[in-house]
Amino acid sequence: MCGRYATTTDPGRLAAELDAVDEVGATETIPNYNVAPTTQVLTVVRRHDHEQPDDEARLRVRRMRWGLIPLWTEAAEPGVPVKGKPLFNARADKAATTPSFRDAVRKRRCLVPMDGWYEWLVEPGAGKGKAAKQPYFMAAADGERLYMAGLWSVWRDRAAPDSAPLLSCTILTTDAVGELTRIHDRMPLPMPRAHWDAWLDPDHPAPAELLATPGADAVADIVARPVSPLVNSVRNNGPELLAPVDPSERGGQISLL
Repeated sequence: MCGRYATTTDPGRLAAELDAVDEVGATETIPNYNVAPTTQVLTVVRRHDHEQPDDEARLRVRRMRWGLIPLWTEAAEPGVPVKGKPLFNARADKAATTPSFRDAVRKRRCLVPMDGWYEWLVEPGAGKGKAAKQPYFMAAADGERLYMAGLWSVWRDRAAPDSAPLLSCTILTTDAVGELTRIHDRMPLPMPRAHWDAWLDPDHPAPAELLATPGADAVADIVARPVSPLVNSVRNNGPELLAPVDPSERGGQISLL
């Protein structure tokens, strides 16, 4: 699964790098080293211009709520959806048939850019002791930005047609592969740049193979490093969360060797 990640880019820089339309605008963006569900996050979509629907679809950088809100969600008050469990992850192998996600699989797919993501390695405690949890940060060895497959939704309050639409997204997950299986059995689904055109195509369904578990080569350049348990609390948010630590300092119970 992917319940926390880090992103330090801003929408303007991201749009420039991708030759995309920046739909976020000139708002202050602070690097987020501890992104949690319900946070507003950056996404990349490919859409036609509303005023020129026949023109070629372009990449667009948008901000969305992390935690997809299905189209049929009722409103708690005008323009505000009923609170529920945030759908921040969707299983790639089941999304096409899951009511909350199947419409998005067909029509609204996105990329979620990130510096890397966190997972917790769990080892049983000795005897009656509590299980030990060591957070790890997974990132590209060369420091390059990662792009994960996502789905998105546009929620509108049908009873309040003048209210602003709410954009939300979820990150697709798949079985972990390669060395990452030592830390967790799930991982976010990486989307290589070679597949972006097919994945983001707003006019055609995505090829089924893009939702399949990738081979180990897809994460061959991903490295996992143990980091401070400070990341356990969303109140902590700074570059120190990414600093490597020595797990043996916590009792030597955690090891990937």
